Amino acid sequence: MKRGFYVGRFQPYHNGHKSVIDAIAGEIDELIIGIGSADISHEPRHPFTAGERVLMISRALKNTEIPIYIIPLEDVRRNALWVAHVTSMAPPFHAVYTANSLVIQLFREAGIPVTSPSLYRREMLSGTAVRARMVAGEAWEACVPHEVAEVIREIHGIERMQQIAKTD
Repeated sequence: MKRGFYVGRFQPYHNGHKSVIDAIAGEIDELIIGIGSADISHEPRHPFTAGERVLMISRALKNTEIPIYIIPLEDVRRNALWVAHVTSMAPPFHAVYTANSLVIQLFREAGIPVTSPSLYRREMLSGTAVRARMVAGEAWEACVPHEVAEVIREIHGIERMQQIAKTD
């Protein structure tokens, strides 16, 4: 049994994340998804709560063929301790999947194998780009799974993002 770990902020979960998870699912038996910065919300870069992101991801992945565990992870402001924090919060895993250079370095230093998956349409499908579309009132729904768009509408996420993006 091979269990993988994929970490991201998922602000919001989008089709780029979905593409990576679809690829990972073909390599492992179970997947742990770590929701990073779980302690931060209602900020322009972190508009959604950890619970809202769990809802987005769990709805979007409800038909996935492999078991998926979603673990919110609070930020630890000391990088040397971060891997220990993650491994204490998550079920045991055999491999890490990430494109984040710091995360790659930290897990490699801890002796945990890391794979850097190919990113799908990164220029359009990044959380930054999707959030910018939302704040500007531009089309964003095609960038996220249908279930995620439903959650964002349910929680009035666009209105929240537009409000917190204002400056005084």
